[in-house]
Amino acid sequence: MLRRFWLFFAQAVTVVLAVWFVVATLKPEWLQRGRVAVQSGSPIVALKEVVPNVAGAAAQGSYSEAARQAMPAVVNIFTSKNGSRRSPHPQAEDPWFRFFFGDRLPERQEPVSSLGSGVIVSAEGYILTNHHVVDGADEIEVALTDGRKANAKVVGSDPETDLAVLKISLKELPAITLGRLENVKVGDVVLAIGNPFGVGQTVTMGIVSALGRSHLGINTFENFIQTDAAINPGNSGGALVDAQGNLLGINTAIYSRSGGSLGIGFAIPVSTAKQVMESIISTGSVTRGWIGVEPQDMTPEIAESFGLDAKQGALIAAVVQGGPADKAGVKPGDVLASVDGQPITDTTALLNAIAQLKPGVDIKMKVIRRGKPAELTVTIGKRPPPPRRSLPFDDEEQ
Repeated sequence: MLRRFWLFFAQAVTVVLAVWFVVATLKPEWLQRGRVAVQSGSPIVALKEVVPNVAGAAAQGSYSEAARQAMPAVVNIFTSKNGSRRSPHPQAEDPWFRFFFGDRLPERQEPVSSLGSGVIVSAEGYILTNHHVVDGADEIEVALTDGRKANAKVVGSDPETDLAVLKISLKELPAITLGRLENVKVGDVVLAIGNPFGVGQTVTMGIVSALGRSHLGINTFENFIQTDAAINPGNSGGALVDAQGNLLGINTAIYSRSGGSLGIGFAIPVSTAKQVMESIISTGSVTRGWIGVEPQDMTPEIAESFGLDAKQGALIAAVVQGGPADKAGVKPGDVLASVDGQPITDTTALLNAIAQLKPGVDIKMKVIRRGKPAELTVTIGKRPPPPRRSLPFDDEEQ
């Protein structure tokens, strides 16, 4: 009887050990769970921990999804200009070298490299960026977020809006979705994406501070989105996107006294960028109307000095001799009130109205001359290319 009991006990112990061995080998967490439960029953200090998120779910108030959609379409642009900087010869301080060459030492030409950002707007390889990022560049290299790199060629550029279109030959490109400017309101959340200071792709957040900013002296044609999203050197040509990751504008300039962001940045609206891009792709350039006048905003002082009652309109300060306006009879001192039925409030409205007209068409202009209205017919000419000039504000390209 005793022998049978010991045999039964030995078999039971063997089974228990076998089960423990199998569990420890295949499911060790089952043993750990019980151990943790014992330890957590007497914590060192009471703590509150956040409930874990579902895998892949964004935190409340996060814009990670918008950034995830837009970031692959924003690229880094590296440009180089050969022979644009001269440096002293490395042996300039060598006494024997100076003995033979004296003070007339040969200088070396060093290539100047700069960087900026761009936005892939088409899977066919078209990229929008700023004109000043690629202006005068001998070589342009584009780096994608997935690690791919490619040489880019300039399809065309428009200095008067500071936009340029590049083309790369890569497949399966992530193109950004274009937003609608008419849906944008002051106070909307926006994200600025670019490559500031060359540290790598960076996303900053802010709001739309203002719409339709002009009279800044940055570009000839201005209709900027103003934002307080941090924009720094290297962000030129990068994307300004909404909370859904849709493109709203191309970052182009900042107002700064130190070279860094002060919370006042400007982006070219997507509507302007799209119009310029389509014109460049189809014709290689942007064709605008021109009448050959030098306009000036009307002010109460100017109106009083000319004896005018007009508070709106554009005062004609000068007329280009032989230009379309001169041939139509426009005189200095005239006040342009409307162009082709469109009221003119200031010089910006006049420039935009004329630029949208096709060269060669005849339009009616209403002017006020010596207090009396008059109507003139003008044949629109083609706007000549602008002279090269530097930006008065701190731009982002270094």
